[in-house]
Amino acid sequence: MTLKSYFFQNGIENDDGEKFSQEMIKEMIRQLISDEDPQKTLSDQKIAEILIGQGITISRRTVAKYREEMNIPSSGKRKRY
Repeated sequence: MTLKSYFFQNGIENDDGEKFSQEMIKEMIRQLISDEDPQKTLSDQKIAEILIGQGITISRRTVAKYREEMNIPSSGKRKRY
């Protein structure tokens, strides 16, 4: 498997035809979660809406799947008071 095929084996294409690999999208999700307010954590739905706003069509279920694959807890378990 080449490096290119590793990064583009699965992914999403936006409205402009730009391709985003699974790994790129996971990194975007990881960054959104690391930048979130610990008292107002982002739900999977909100993360999906943010990515959709950036032109990446993704479902809440896919966000949840990627988050779980990265061993990141759900929004309720990340919340700090």
